Parts: sequence; structure tokens; C-alpha cells
Amino acid sequence: MDKRMIYMDHAATTPLHPAVLEAMLPYFHDKFGNPSGIYSVGREARRAVEEARETVAWVLGCKTDEIIFTSGGTESDNTALKGAAFALKDRGRHIITSEIEHHAVLHTCHDLEKFGFDVTYLPVDRFGLVSVEDMEKALTDKTILISIMLANNEIGTIEPIPELNGLVKSRTKDRGVIFHTDAVQGVGTIDLNVDKLGVDMLSLSAHKFCGPKGMGVLYIREGTRFEPVQSGGAQENKRRAGTENVAGIVGTATALKLAAESRESNTAQWQSLRDRLIEGILTGIGETRLNGHPTLRLPNNVNISFRYVEGEAILLNLDLKGVAVSSGSACASGDEDPSHVLLAIGLTPDVARGTLRFTVGASNNDGDVDYVLGILPGIVDKLRAISPLADVPGHTGGANV
Repeated sequence: MDKRMIYMDHAATTPLHPAVLEAMLPYFHDKFGNPSGIYSVGREARRAVEEARETVAWVLGCKTDEIIFTSGGTESDNTALKGAAFALKDRGRHIITSEIEHHAVLHTCHDLEKFGFDVTYLPVDRFGLVSVEDMEKALTDKTILISIMLANNEIGTIEPIPELNGLVKSRTKDRGVIFHTDAVQGVGTIDLNVDKLGVDMLSLSAHKFCGPKGMGVLYIREGTRFEPVQSGGAQENKRRAGTENVAGIVGTATALKLAAESRESNTAQWQSLRDRLIEGILTGIGETRLNGHPTLRLPNNVNISFRYVEGEAILLNLDLKGVAVSSGSACASGDEDPSHVLLAIGLTPDVARGTLRFTVGASNNDGDVDYVLGILPGIVDKLRAISPLADVPGHTGGANV
């Protein structure tokens, strides 16, 4: 077994940045106070929380009191949708989302349907894009809430959020329709200024940008109607009860600042690696296809379907060679059903199951790409040779599935 470790699953999680760990450490021991305490050690913790809030607000281009710290992207999505839906139920009960949202959004919408809310799940085109025309058709006078992700976690397609939001605001005028975006995959590569995006609510997850696991951010624009979904205390300006995770909050703000400051350099580096991977796989291995938009995609995302072979089998063989990739969303690992995202863009179940996602990050370089491109064709050829699905030609070619 090769002892090297090439990690290409940064969309699933990222390693904690050393500077983030350094910033967090004092708040585990020496500065351990409860931010609600009025004595000195409590005030010290409170200052750390509020300074972190200022940092997050700086990155998002918003006010500090528009930021809520949560336990992660899933809680942020749940809180945003449920908090807005229940606050606006007197105006209507219609919600719009897309078929390719993260399950944190889709399952929350399913829950809201049990409470009498009507949800429209917009289709996407073959690249995974939501169209402005479909959004316009879906709007009704009962629409109160819209949730469209900024970038898809599986195929990397970046949605036209400013255009979609502009259409919604122009058509609904003063009805107060809330627009939420799950921006979990956008940190470090997309400008998250909330005014440029035009959104009313935005969700983030710290471990996707070299921050701590179990931490997230929810932005709620001032004046947005919102009903807290967690009770038990007055923390986070009475919007999210529970003693603050001071170390996690400090780490989240530190990681977000670092990601924002390195956004341009990261984008250039990762896009170069991404494009080399795409070209090398498509030209070096036959019966493959790129999923997601060819240009409107995250600079670190490569999602490829390999016909006549199971993606999980390729994944396990790559793992034996010291390469870590994904066969889909990390939150759906172990699920035998094909990816709902891949089915939504038109793939058959068999092709969807033969899909891998490579997501590069700060630890990757050209040598990593060379290594993957050197071993992947042989792995695919070996698996296809024993596949019961079909007899296929060798790996030369590059025809789309």
C-alpha cells in the first residue's frame, strides 16, 4: 500500500488551519468564562464573541447584530427556513426551493410540509442551473420564503443568486418575501457580500473553510421577520438560546477571515488544479462525463461519471493508493440510492452510481494531480474488466457518457 495521503475531498471537510487552532486554544482553559457572566472572566469571553461577530460581519458586509452563531450549516439552514416560515405563516404558506439543495434544506422543507406549508421544488437544467423563468412561474401571492443554494456541494454549479433574487424582489415588491441561500460551499472562492447577493438570510459551516466542526453562521438581514426555533435563554440577541461556544466562535471568525483574505489566490491555484484534473480524466479515460456547469462552477470542484463501473469501487481503490475522494455528498454517505442531484440533471441511476467528486484545497499541488491521473486509468480499466454491466473499450478516448 502506498503510504502517501492525497486529500481531495475538501467539500466534505477541511483540516483546521494552524492559526485557527492557536486562536481557539486559550478559550478552552485560561479564558474559559461564560459570556453571560458579568465578572471579569465572563466579560473577557463576551468580548471574544463580539470581536468574532465583528470579523464575520466584515466578511459578509453586514451589521454585527445580523449575525447568529450556530452549531453548523445544518442548524443554520433549519433555523433560517423554520424561523422565517413560522414567522410569516399569516401572510402565506408557499415556499420555493430547488431539487438539488442539500438535504439540510430539502428535509427541512419536507418537515414544513407536515405543518401545512406548500413547497415548490424547482427543476434544474442539465448543468444544474435554476432558471429565472422557472422562478417567475413558481411565484404566487402566497409565496413567503425562497431558498436556493449559492453553489452545489456535489457538482459545483454556481447558481445565479443575484439574478434570481432580483426577479423575486421585483415581482413581489413589498410583500416581504424572504430569500435565503445556503452558501456553505462558497467560502474562500465566492464573494459573500450579502448586499451584492441581495439575500435576506445566508448559512455557513465553519469546517468547510478550515474552521472547527460543530460551528456555523446564520446571517439574518435587519428587519427580516424571524421566529426563534430554540428556546432556553437570551443568547444571540434572543434568537438562538444556549451558552455560546466561545472557542468555536473565535475559530470560526479566524478561519473565515483567512479564507476571505486568500480568496483570489486560492481561486487561481485551485482552478488550475481543477482544470488539469478535468482535462486529464476526460481525455485519458473513455466513457466519462463532467457533471455540473463547465465554467460557472466552483474552482475546486471536479465531478465525473465513469460508465460501467461503481463510483464507490473506484473510491476504495484510490484509497488503497492513498487518495481520498468522494462518491457524493458526505452527509449522504452509506445511502444506496443514487444522488438526487445527479438524477435531477438527467443522469440515469447506473451512471449516477458511477460518479466521483474530487475537491481540491490548500494541501494539493500539481504533483497530486499527476499522481491521480497516473493511477486512475488503470483502476477504472481493472474494474471495468470485471464489471457485469457491459464490455467496454480501453481507457483511451474520452467520449461523454
